[in-house]
Amino acid sequence: MTEETRPSPDALLREAEREGRGTLKIFLGAAPGVGKTYEMLLEGAEKRKAGKDVVIGIVETHGRKETEALVAPLPVVPRKELVYKGQTLTEMDIDVVLERRPQIVLVDELAHTNAPGSRHPKRWQDIKELLAAGIDVMTTVNIQHVESLNDVVGSFTHVRVRETVPDKVFENAEIELIDLPPEDLIVRLEAGKVYIPDQARQALDHFFSKGNLLALRELALRHAAQYVDARIKEHQSVTGREGYGGGQRVLVAISEAAGGEQVVRAAKRLADALKAPLIALYVETPSAARLSDAEKTQLARTLALASSLDATLQSVPATSVQEAILAQCRETRATQLVIGSSRHGGRGFPPFRRSIVKDLIDRTSGVAVHVVPLAEERRGGDWRRYLPAAPFTGDGVALGAVGVTTLVLFFAQGWIGRGPIDMLYLVPVIASASLFGFRSGLVAAVAAGIAYNFFFLPPVYTFNIYGPANVITAILLVIVAIITGQLAAQARAAAGLAMRSARENASLARFATRLGAASDTSETAQIVCDEVRSILVVQTTILHGSENGVKITASGQTKPELSSVDRAAAEWAFEHGEAAGRGTNTLTASDWQFRPLKTSLGTLAVLGLRSPSGRDAVPTKRAALTESLIDQAALAHERLKLETDMREMEVVRQRDSLRAALLASLSHDLRTPLTAVTAAAEALSSSGEDAELVETVRSEARRLNRFLSDLLDLTRIEEGAVTPDLQPIDLTDAITSAIADLAALLEGRKVQTSIDPNLPLVRADAVLLHHAILNLINNAVKYSPEEEPIEVVARMGRRGPVIDVLDRGPGIPQGSEQRIFDRFARGETSDRTGGSGLGLAIVKGFSQAMGFSVEAARRQRGGSRFTIRIPPEAIVQVSMEDIA
Repeated sequence: MTEETRPSPDALLREAEREGRGTLKIFLGAAPGVGKTYEMLLEGAEKRKAGKDVVIGIVETHGRKETEALVAPLPVVPRKELVYKGQTLTEMDIDVVLERRPQIVLVDELAHTNAPGSRHPKRWQDIKELLAAGIDVMTTVNIQHVESLNDVVGSFTHVRVRETVPDKVFENAEIELIDLPPEDLIVRLEAGKVYIPDQARQALDHFFSKGNLLALRELALRHAAQYVDARIKEHQSVTGREGYGGGQRVLVAISEAAGGEQVVRAAKRLADALKAPLIALYVETPSAARLSDAEKTQLARTLALASSLDATLQSVPATSVQEAILAQCRETRATQLVIGSSRHGGRGFPPFRRSIVKDLIDRTSGVAVHVVPLAEERRGGDWRRYLPAAPFTGDGVALGAVGVTTLVLFFAQGWIGRGPIDMLYLVPVIASASLFGFRSGLVAAVAAGIAYNFFFLPPVYTFNIYGPANVITAILLVIVAIITGQLAAQARAAAGLAMRSARENASLARFATRLGAASDTSETAQIVCDEVRSILVVQTTILHGSENGVKITASGQTKPELSSVDRAAAEWAFEHGEAAGRGTNTLTASDWQFRPLKTSLGTLAVLGLRSPSGRDAVPTKRAALTESLIDQAALAHERLKLETDMREMEVVRQRDSLRAALLASLSHDLRTPLTAVTAAAEALSSSGEDAELVETVRSEARRLNRFLSDLLDLTRIEEGAVTPDLQPIDLTDAITSAIADLAALLEGRKVQTSIDPNLPLVRADAVLLHHAILNLINNAVKYSPEEEPIEVVARMGRRGPVIDVLDRGPGIPQGSEQRIFDRFARGETSDRTGGSGLGLAIVKGFSQAMGFSVEAARRQRGGSRFTIRIPPEAIVQVSMEDIA
């Protein structure tokens, strides 16, 4: 027995955010030639036939006659021409599409790389901009272009696909799997329906071999299944029904080693399969200061990939990689650990220590360890990178300290004897290692051994050693000095990491405290700029949205002068909720990097970062700290916005309560005199005197009575007093009943009905559905010419029954499809029709009370279409036993 729980607020907020955006439908295939573009065009034609405004943004027919035949009847947006290296290339003209604002645009090849000079480097970024503008998009993609599956596909096809799409693009999309058995696809290839014959034969021998096609088909099916699971989980969060939750958490350890992207992708696939969050951990050891430029670049790429795959980045300073990973496993309660392992063994120093991977496997408890083998190349002479760095002044000081110690001991040996001299040489070794690191300690140890041998072991003033005891003493001195110096250096490194971690934690705590005390947006913005500037040592600025784009509201220094490119990057980050500028994939010519302060409420502001040296504003080793600062700044802005919204909501609630009480009072108080007026008009009409005047009084009284009834219904809807009584209903009866009740209004008008006789029974409230259909027909009568027919259509849609009411009036103004359902919203000819603007608001309220949805659209040839969509769960399932 399942228990109803409270819906997730975050899930409800995500649903609310999607309402203003366009919807994305992806036709996913296992390989080229399965029919993705064909299916997309077929559905586009069907949508256009249903009255939707559908255009082709860009479709590649590849010379296929079947595809060209489907493209012909659909309007095509002219392509934009770009000249690159003397060649003219064509791409989708996103500006023309945005200006035309169709309801649906078809965009082929989601993973396509745009020609240089385009607004975005990738086509999926063009699609994101279209979705943000409220335009629905249909597109196509093959499974090998999914970012997290890129290396898997390459492992068995031996073809590395360069054009990939981030997994986050698929999160809010509707995915339709276009499946074709490998045998049928091979037949299509051999028939020349995918490639020309010569290319087809070559493809069959390589990428399109039957084994590859089977593996690709399995990947596509699995990816589609994971999408279905994610949608089920999202639906459970929205409805409040408790679903499956395994409590899995995946932790992936990343490093500067080559092949880090492979490890991250493997962890992403595991996290998706387990429906678990992914945490990417980088352990910053003292050796991080000595990484080469190639290793720093590799680490930055791996961190960027982890961020693009929606992993939570964590950077932990530690002297031991194993201890840090184990501690994070305990802290995050990770159940799965993913780590890469080179085939060349451990990279630690000394070289004989146990492998990090083996040590982790032995010491983890309750955590499944997944080891990803890496084909890392050997690097000659790599042993020097394990020697901690020290400035040459440290080496000089070490030698000087040994020299001073030797001089002091030389003159003091007559007083103290030769016995404690070897132990006293440990003093400069420990001091050098503690102050300057292990290398300086090693220099001091070797110098101490040489000085001890030369000045104090007989025969003195030579490097010869006589006697086993003296040999052992000299060797032990060097060994003890090296070990002592290493321990001192490790203690120094650990203390340095601890001090740095403490400083960062103190900075974060101070940052949070100051943000908590801020009482308005401008003060919060200034605190963010000051603190981030102090912690990261960068130039900072905060920008908020305004009527003319974005404007600077605070800065950590003098107000910066932003160029046109900088402002374009800031506006892009604010509008799309993604980083832009230097170090990102968008508008990289900007000197600034702009990071959105994004929460569940959307993007509230933009934080600009600029390095004074002109380098990347966010160093790789401080990426996790930067994310923490940005998250805290975003939460502070969210808190202020929520407080402001709550105050405004309280004012609105009080105003709405007063308005509802006033409307209800007026409706009830006017109902009694109206009833008397109507009765008197009826009595006068029977006498036959002044028939025309009496009919005017009667019709106007009825109209005023309907208006008061609408006010009462609207008040009930807004107060949540509408409780539907859901019963099995025949849609044919509901439609014919509504038309019959409007017989007087429809006198002389032509009404065409088309009702599918095979429509199932649906669960609905008979009274509410009756009023909804009645109001839609009444609205059509008001806004369409008398000579034009009104159509009422009941049909079976793709997901459930659909009721359409169509007219030939002036049509809904472009962009008003949602606003038309607001209370007191009226059409362009409302002055002529005299509508109150409440009918469609009542239709929406009654429909939503029954769990239905209602939408409006402008017809291509003039007029409007109003649609009530009934969900599949409202269909009454009739079994054979019920029929019997």
